[in-house]
Amino acid sequence: MKVKEIDGGILLEDVQHFDAKHIFECGQCFRWKREEDGSYTGVAYGKVINVKSEYDRGIVFLKNTNRKDFDEIWYNYFDLGRDYGEIKEKLAEDEILRDAIKHGRGIRILNQDPWELVISFIISANNNIPRISRSIRILSEMYGKPIEYCGNTYYSFPDPETLAKAELEEINSCGAGFRCKYIYQTSRMINNGELDLEETAALYTSKAKRELMKLAGVGPKVADCIMLFSMKKHDAYPVDVWVKRVTEHFYLHEEVPMKQIERFAKDKFGSLAGFAQQYLFYFAREQKIK
Repeated sequence: MKVKEIDGGILLEDVQHFDAKHIFECGQCFRWKREEDGSYTGVAYGKVINVKSEYDRGIVFLKNTNRKDFDEIWYNYFDLGRDYGEIKEKLAEDEILRDAIKHGRGIRILNQDPWELVISFIISANNNIPRISRSIRILSEMYGKPIEYCGNTYYSFPDPETLAKAELEEINSCGAGFRCKYIYQTSRMINNGELDLEETAALYTSKAKRELMKLAGVGPKVADCIMLFSMKKHDAYPVDVWVKRVTEHFYLHEEVPMKQIERFAKDKFGSLAGFAQQYLFYFAREQKIK
């Protein structure tokens, strides 16, 4: 991969396995908006960035950034040091995943901020993406810091200290419904040091999951999402309605409890379960598998 500084941003050449649509529309993030030109503008780590990819040419444009931020933030955020070709080759030994990978060939698992992911996926429980994105946007507008870009104002995600000071009545304004009480409780738990996200990320997956589930509003699926999308626990296999459907439809051929699906994924995909989950999720949703 070649990295070039251009006017107003960074140009990446010879980039393999990177499709902005697949990355930002595979259910792992909620703060990226598709623009009219097919690019995506989002907020992460207190920065606003615009991303446009040309998969077949191996080109990615990163606007509103510089080489320093690319090296310190975006290289890791977009998981650019990982060989996705090797991952896909191993997973494609499975015929079903071979087809799924064709649909989501440009997926990369983002390395997001664990704190933001905790609150975001608490909001995601039994919710849809437009409503999730709206609640996160409102929380950020209420408690985050403004960032100007191309005539628009964006907002950073509020830090634990700031959100922990908010009263429940205020948090209710974000429209997350019953989940607001979990935001209120979990913000205080993390700000008070009842759970250290950095220390949790260093634990084995099973132990990290148990720790995360001590937080208000964090169940097994939410914990798996936090681990996979922000803690590099790539053996995690979050099971939502789409993943449940596709796993039962193609592999188990019957409706089974969530625990059985988790055991199956661990045995079948091992350390690559999280990557398999993303390809299967995108495939199931795109194909509207019932």
